[in-house]
Amino acid sequence: MTQKTPPFTKAQIEKIIKDYPTPFHIYDEKSTRANAKKLLKTFSWNKGFGEFFAVKACPNPYILKILGESGFGLDCSSLPELMLAQKVGIVGEKIMFSSNETPAAEYKKAKELGAIINLDDISHIEFLEKHAGLPQIICFRYNPGPLRKGNVIIGKPEEAKYGLTREQMFEAYKKVSDKGIKRFGMHTMVASNELNANYFIETAKMLIDLAYEISQKLGIKFEFINIGGGVGIPYRPGQKPVDLGFISRGVKKLYETKVAGRGMAPLKIFMENGRMITGPYGYLVTTVLHKKDIYKKYIGVDACMANLMRPGMYGAYHHITVLGKEKSRKSRTYDVVGSLCENNDKFAVDRSLPKIEIGDILVIHDTGAHGHAMGFNYNGKLRSAELLLKANGKVEEIRRAETVKDYFATLDFSNL
Repeated sequence: MTQKTPPFTKAQIEKIIKDYPTPFHIYDEKSTRANAKKLLKTFSWNKGFGEFFAVKACPNPYILKILGESGFGLDCSSLPELMLAQKVGIVGEKIMFSSNETPAAEYKKAKELGAIINLDDISHIEFLEKHAGLPQIICFRYNPGPLRKGNVIIGKPEEAKYGLTREQMFEAYKKVSDKGIKRFGMHTMVASNELNANYFIETAKMLIDLAYEISQKLGIKFEFINIGGGVGIPYRPGQKPVDLGFISRGVKKLYETKVAGRGMAPLKIFMENGRMITGPYGYLVTTVLHKKDIYKKYIGVDACMANLMRPGMYGAYHHITVLGKEKSRKSRTYDVVGSLCENNDKFAVDRSLPKIEIGDILVIHDTGAHGHAMGFNYNGKLRSAELLLKANGKVEEIRRAETVKDYFATLDFSNL
């Protein structure tokens, strides 16, 4: 079994903890930049290839700026995410605005920033036109329904709330074409944390074929297809990362036969990965506070589900390293738990680990996406700090930990 190794030592973390008490999330800048560069290079054969990082995965402006400097755009789905993009200087068609059940103010902001607006429903054409006006370029999200299988996180496409049916796609592009729109894109997102590389080639084929049919029927030309994100990461030791080169070669072959061969070139290929960009390079660091031995053996830490929701939400696996005991025999079986008043507040269940003592430091791996971002304040829990392990080895606080004052900031006690 391949071991997961954090990019820091126990001594380094002990030094960091003196300034920034646990729990905290820490992100590896050097590896994140290298990963971003690798993705762009892998698809560089496609002139105009674009990666729009899914802001929801890790909405910290310091991380977004790093990715912007690497050449990424941003995939935004709300007003605050659009404002984050603007704050870090990513505007115009470097933003893909994909949302659902969208308030008018959010469409207005997207239009103001010159974002590519990706509509989630055919009825949103009139809504957008009424409240913000139609942009020069427009995109629709395709939901293939029973024609494709989803996966456990998004579910079956026909049961998902997202996107337009195949029939509606033809109708939608005709509507906006009749309204004078001349620039078009197409989008889909049908799986999340998918490790099967063939799945993304099949998605590209699906969109290319549909774009060709629509372009032939309506006499329009597509500028891009966005095959979505959803590329998974190897959360478990022994799992292999998705082979991006394999995906790229498969999509390139489709491009040569089904795009260039049909006269659809040039056609830009877009993606909107979040998890695979930052996920493996974030770590939740937490300290052991308690040991409990009843029907099972429990390790109680100072982090909880408010810092990392995925394990409690749907049983997701996150690997755990006990710092300083990386080479010790995994002689104990524990549940690693937080202090939330919910029994699913568990980072690990029946996990084989070295013998753990109070004061040990645990590193929970692969929290760089959908980790801090999914934090909450139930039980009065306060969200932790975010730190950046910079390429030069120094550590910078990029979001301070919440305080009790923050928790009460939106309350008015004067009339109690």
